[in-house]
Amino acid sequence: MAFAISLIDLAGYIALLLWGTHMVQTGVQRAFGANLRAVLGKALKTRGRAFLAGLGVTAILQSSTATGLMMSGFVADGLVALIPALAVMLGANVGTTLIVQVLSFDVSAVAPGLVLIGVVMFRRDSSSQFHDFGRVFIGLGLMLLALHQLVQLMEQFKDAPSFRLLLGSVATIPFANIIIGALAAWATHSSVAVVLLTMSLAANGAVPPAAAFALVLGANIGSAITPVIEGPGGDDPAHRRLSIGNLLTRLIGAAAALALLQPIEGLMTALEPDASRAVANFHTLFNLLTAAAFLPLLTPCAGLLNRLLPDRADPADPARPRYLDMAAHEVPIVALGAAAREALRLADVLASMLDGAREALRNGDRRLMVETRRRDDILDSLNTAIKAYLTRLDPENLSGDDRRRLKEILQFTMNLEQAGDVVDLNLLPHAAKRVARGLVFEDKDRAELIALIDRLSTNVRTAASLFMTEDVRVARLLAEEKVTLREAEARATAVHFDRLRDGRPDVAQASALHLDILRDLKLINSYIVAAAAYPVLERTGELLPSRLADDARQGG
Repeated sequence: MAFAISLIDLAGYIALLLWGTHMVQTGVQRAFGANLRAVLGKALKTRGRAFLAGLGVTAILQSSTATGLMMSGFVADGLVALIPALAVMLGANVGTTLIVQVLSFDVSAVAPGLVLIGVVMFRRDSSSQFHDFGRVFIGLGLMLLALHQLVQLMEQFKDAPSFRLLLGSVATIPFANIIIGALAAWATHSSVAVVLLTMSLAANGAVPPAAAFALVLGANIGSAITPVIEGPGGDDPAHRRLSIGNLLTRLIGAAAALALLQPIEGLMTALEPDASRAVANFHTLFNLLTAAAFLPLLTPCAGLLNRLLPDRADPADPARPRYLDMAAHEVPIVALGAAAREALRLADVLASMLDGAREALRNGDRRLMVETRRRDDILDSLNTAIKAYLTRLDPENLSGDDRRRLKEILQFTMNLEQAGDVVDLNLLPHAAKRVARGLVFEDKDRAELIALIDRLSTNVRTAASLFMTEDVRVARLLAEEKVTLREAEARATAVHFDRLRDGRPDVAQASALHLDILRDLKLINSYIVAAAAYPVLERTGELLPSRLADDARQGG
């Protein structure tokens, strides 16, 4: 019974260690996520700078997985070449060892103070970085408390016959320890937690140094497996070059270390008699030597990865999401970036629908109308997928800026989907009605409609750019486009009544249809403006309630 209770205690302290690690990572991501992403994007001119950037960012985030997800997004977008991206990951692997070095010393006495400071900071202001730093301090305190309790618990376990039998059965098989370490790191999504737990086992003599080192090798491999399995790329293996390259470097490094494990054990224990510190030093040394070995070889490595994983055309259904990486839910800034990239596809689909509607009005091609209406299904599918993806994000991990961006992404996608519905349900049926009834627009009217649709296509592209840049000047220009459509509708209404007075039924019917199409275009433009311009203007205080009420009275 006592042994069973001790096992529950062990599981609880491991869970506390994992939760503390999670709080540190999410606190840093919420405080610095966007800035760290910008640092990574700018420091990639040479592999040396890329290595240092990866080391520094990961030392702050304490998650090589988070750094890898950011870099995978850059590579998938074509913003970063494979060689500097691989250099970043080598730096990230070293950066994640630094907190292990810090926690390898006996600093458990400061744990209550860290939690106290963190709680005070966390409760002070929920909208500032001060709040996020409080989360980091609480997480660090919980990690230290968990490690302290684990060390004490291992003192009880190490003399238990069943526990010693269990560990003894695998301690003499290094490969088995590597498998256990890899599975543990993959399951917990944290090599840091697995290495810290291994340090606790080694500190109490529960596992010999060689077995502890093998567990650390496994933890390094396991943390590189997760991005390969769950990372971005979909069905295109070319998008997984970075994650697969990072895994291969660790596998090769682990194989070399495994072959030299016995002499390494003697060297490490001679340099550092403290078993816990020896494990931390081995973890750091392994990643440093791996980086030193592969940094000069990144060019041939990248060439090999390009040959093994060549680019290929995307055969996927256009309605299928391409960028919604499920693994990125652990890093909100990356997940929101993936959702934003997917949202831009809606703008491309809507622009193609407007192009199809323009040609349908110009030549009355019924087959083109059918093909254009089918594209609305793509908008619906992508909008649904993006909403489902964003609802899976943990609100607790989102900063104020993250919540604002999430709202803007939803507003952008839903408004573009509504604009597509207007094309599908209103604009194209009106174009079909003109063909069915044999109505002929006046040359001036037809030219005006074509010009306005072209203008809407331009507005869609402007909205897509504004969605990413959030430039206030562009937002004002896009919002002013509503005036153009409003004036065109007013002119068309006056002309229509003039034609009704002339008593020409055929011309009046075509004029009425022209007016209906203008209203469709005006409504589509309203959704485009609301998708991208309104959020920016609302944030700057330039979107007033009276403006909204005025728009509603005038139909958008």
